[in-house]
Amino acid sequence: MTTIAQPLTEETDPHVLPPTDLAALLFDAPWRRYGVFGDSLSLGMGDPTPGYENLGWPARVERVLRMVRPDLEYLNTARFRATTAQALDEQGRRMREFKPDLLHVNSGANDIVRRTPDWDRIEGDLRDMYTFAARTGAQLAVYTLGRAYLVPVFPDWTERLLRLNDITRNLAGEFDAVLVDSENHPLNDRPNLLSEDKIHFSTSGQAILATLMVRQLAHRLS
Repeated sequence: MTTIAQPLTEETDPHVLPPTDLAALLFDAPWRRYGVFGDSLSLGMGDPTPGYENLGWPARVERVLRMVRPDLEYLNTARFRATTAQALDEQGRRMREFKPDLLHVNSGANDIVRRTPDWDRIEGDLRDMYTFAARTGAQLAVYTLGRAYLVPVFPDWTERLLRLNDITRNLAGEFDAVLVDSENHPLNDRPNLLSEDKIHFSTSGQAILATLMVRQLAHRLS
């Protein structure tokens, strides 16, 4: 007799923790002003996945932080298709005035969607962003891009993504950012990970990203 595997749900997904469990990991978290900066990946855009709450990763992390600190202030300035330079120019002032104590920064995904990437400029723009973000005094946090994120029109896309992720790792280390390295996480192998646009993670992926971020924040506190 063949057993048909049941689709995962948020309750059965081994890579997703419920909000109460995540809040327990951050029970002593000091952060009261949570900022998110960048592009559509920082917005948490993605198609719904049956069995998962329709929330992006930033809203999920905000919810957990608010469970720990009910007086939490939250600001997400991210914009769809923003490059790092555009994000810094358009969003920097609002974020500086917000005075975050926990700040998620851009991963640079739109910086490499070019016919020929200018790697010196890409790294320079990202360094400018980290420098700005560090001056806020906030604890910084960032993701690397998952390898499931593909733009097939560029034959060298995988090499671009890996190079960008290496830049992110180096800058995260230099600026003491909390790093969630999703490049090779098992979520990348899920057939329902990507939304219809083949770029943004669906809500199952968003749920996993949120769990990974909270785990890494908790690790930093320990």
